Parts: sequence; structure tokens; C-alpha cells
Amino acid sequence: MEYAIVDIETTGGYASGAGITEIAVYIHNGEKVIDQFETLINPHQYIPLPIQMLTGIDNDMVDGKPTFEEIAATLFNLLDGRIFVAHSVNFDYSFIRHHFEKAGYKFNASKLCTVRMSRKIKPGLTSYSLSKLCASLKIPLYNNHRAGGDAAATTLLFEKLLEWDSEGVIAGMLKKNSKEQLLPPHLPKDDFEVLPSVPGVYYFKNREGKVVYVGKANDLRKRVLSHFTGNNALPQRQHFLRDIHAISFEKCGTELMAFLLEAIEIARLWPVYNRAMKRRIVNFGLYAYEDLNGFMRLAIGKQGNHQLALHEFTTEIEGRNLLHKLVRNFNLCPELCGITDCRHDSMLSDDAENPDCWASYGAIRYNEQVRLALNQVEQYLPSFIIKDKGRHEQEQSCIWVEKGKFYGMGYIDAYSDIHSLEDIKSSLKPYKVNHYMLQLIYNYAEKYPYKVMQIRNEDLAAAQGF
Repeated sequence: MEYAIVDIETTGGYASGAGITEIAVYIHNGEKVIDQFETLINPHQYIPLPIQMLTGIDNDMVDGKPTFEEIAATLFNLLDGRIFVAHSVNFDYSFIRHHFEKAGYKFNASKLCTVRMSRKIKPGLTSYSLSKLCASLKIPLYNNHRAGGDAAATTLLFEKLLEWDSEGVIAGMLKKNSKEQLLPPHLPKDDFEVLPSVPGVYYFKNREGKVVYVGKANDLRKRVLSHFTGNNALPQRQHFLRDIHAISFEKCGTELMAFLLEAIEIARLWPVYNRAMKRRIVNFGLYAYEDLNGFMRLAIGKQGNHQLALHEFTTEIEGRNLLHKLVRNFNLCPELCGITDCRHDSMLSDDAENPDCWASYGAIRYNEQVRLALNQVEQYLPSFIIKDKGRHEQEQSCIWVEKGKFYGMGYIDAYSDIHSLEDIKSSLKPYKVNHYMLQLIYNYAEKYPYKVMQIRNEDLAAAQGF
């Protein structure tokens, strides 16, 4: 078994947008170094000043040096068939594989990460960066942040880890069914191994224990692993993987419960890497307010954080359609509802109980009619419970929707005497949700009607105290 111990210097932090400026490779047979290769590389792109200051490699130094394509054949012959070893191996491997593909070579190799190896064989050290690790283990490191110096130090570290590996850690990491090399460099394998294959929500945490990403899954183990597979070389993914130091999770009875909990947790924790769910979903609401003349006005507008909507809509047209319907059915004033102009004094009708526009009779009677219209709308909004699988056989998951609005969710004992609405409601945890989450619930109820228990509005009174 032979190993290729690799270190590279680059123009940036991600393979698809950065070039390689230097590479060093030490070929090791498990006992000693048997070959080596080192060269500067012309990346055909500008080396940013901060990287020049870090590595000491400037644009003049790489001018006239071979390109990656020109050394690709030599490098491929050196690496092919050998185990690829590096400190934070996925970074170096992603660059080498990406640039091999651009040069027309298909490269695939088993990998070993000296960060993960060190964490397992020498646990408890304060830091596993190459410089601090070498200082702790008394390994000489010269020309730090140059490929030759770092590769030489990584080779000495690798030899010591081979010597200290009395429990077969390295052999275990190389097994075909081991997920070791797929995991981020700072993530303990035990955190991954305890993940069950059930629905749930998972939390990625950084070095300080702060949650940096929340995700949901129908299969926790499979979904978490999918974050670490593939060869996406974009900078966001590279930073993301390096920031993962721990995983925790919470089981859910169903994928819908996981969906809802994920959205709730993202709103609560606001993790740095959850970009999509944090983008504001612009929905519309029905609002009521009193004008200076004492008339209650109705309006459709975008939802904001400072005023609670009476009802929510996915689109503005959906809300305006309801408003038109209320004006027609309850003879509300179209002008006070923002639809069209209306002269109240010309809208009087001979029928005192059914005027053409209730605003004709003043604010007090008009406002009573508006409240009647809003109450009537509420009567048509559905109330229901979705009962489904729990986290184990002895419980059921439960989602409560009341008059078109989400109340809360939780788990109830499948075999207890909880049958009344008030008992069920008192067992659930209330949550504040957005329209996106409510839409998930409605879609699920429509898809699985046999899991839905409708609640009559007159039966809600007993549960209103909770």
C-alpha cells in the first residue's frame, strides 16, 4: 500500500474559481518516502495580495512556470492507484480532481485526512491546524504555507501517526464501508454514527457550539451524509464543511413534522448557512383599521412585521377577490374597501335592512356590518387536526389548525384516555408560523384526507381556554 502525501497552494478557497500556484507530493510506502515531486504552477490568473502575503508566492514567481495541464500527465501517474493523503484532505482533493477533469483526466482515489487521523489517534489536543499540531507533537515545520514545507511536515506527521496507531484506526478509515473520509475534517465520526434513519431535524454546530445550519429529513442519516458527498467546489460549501464541528438531531414522527420544526427552528436560531428559508416570503393579508371619521376600512396589503393580518393569502388577487365578495354579499362600501369611489349619500335604499351601501347610515351601523362580514368569513375557515405516526409506536403526532390558522403541534399517547379536544389541545405546544408552513399543512391535509379529523366550530368552545 502506497500513499501520496499532497499539499497545494492556491489563488483562492474553492476549486471552480481558483487556480493552483504550487504543489508538492511525497510518495510513501508505509515505511519511508520513495519519491517526491514539487513545482510552482502558473494559474493563469491574478494572485490576490492577501494570498501573496500568506504564501510568499507572487505573480512574477509563477510567470513562465508550467500550467496544470502541462504537468497533469506526470502528476496523474504519480497519484493514480495510491491513497491520497492531506491535511484537511477534501480541500486539496477537490482542487486536484477539478483541475484533472479540466485537463481531461478522470481521477478518483481513496483518501486519508491527517486532521481526522490526528483527532482519533491523538485526541484532546487544543488545535489540529498543521502549525499548532506540529508544535504540540514536536514535528519540525519549515516554510509554512508553502507546498513543499507543509507537505514535508504532513509526511512526518503521517509517519508518526502510523507509528502511534496501535488500534488500527487508519486501517478502519480505509475500509470501503467507512464513511470516515466523507465527513468534514472537524466532525467526530460518532456524531454521524448515532444518526438514525428516521424523519427528523438535524443541527450542524461550529467550534463554539453555535448552530450554523438546520435541516430536515425523511431519513436523517441519509440526508446528513448527502451534505458531505459529491465534489462541489463552490466556496460556500467549502466554508460550510470546515465550520461543522458537531451534529445534534431531534426525531420527528413524520416528514411534515420535520418540515414544520425546521422552519420554526430556522426562525428561532437564524443559522448563518440557512439562506433559502431566511429569504422573506412576500404574502398578502387582509387588514382592518379605523379612519379619522370612525369608519372601519378593509384593505389588502403585503404582510409586515408590525401589524397582524386578519387573514393571509398567497397572492394579492386572492385577497382582492375575497374583498370584492364581502362588498357584494354584505353591501360594504367599495370606497372604504379600496375598490372604487362611492358616494354614500346617493347609495340609500328603500330597504332599510338592505341598503346599497351601509356607510350611508353612519360609522356605527357600518362598522357593525363590517364585523358581521369578518365573522362570517371566519365561520367558513376550516378547523381540523392531523393525526399521524409518532416517533415510536406508543404515540401519535398531532397538528392543530383552528379557523384557518395554525395553533400548534406535538405528540400524544396513542393508547391513553386523551379523547376530548381540550385534552388534545392542552398536550400541544403553540407555535407562531408563517404562511409557507400553513401551506405545507393544507397541502398535506389535501393529499392525505384520511389522516384529517375535522372540528366543528361549535365544538371549539370547550377548548378555547388553552
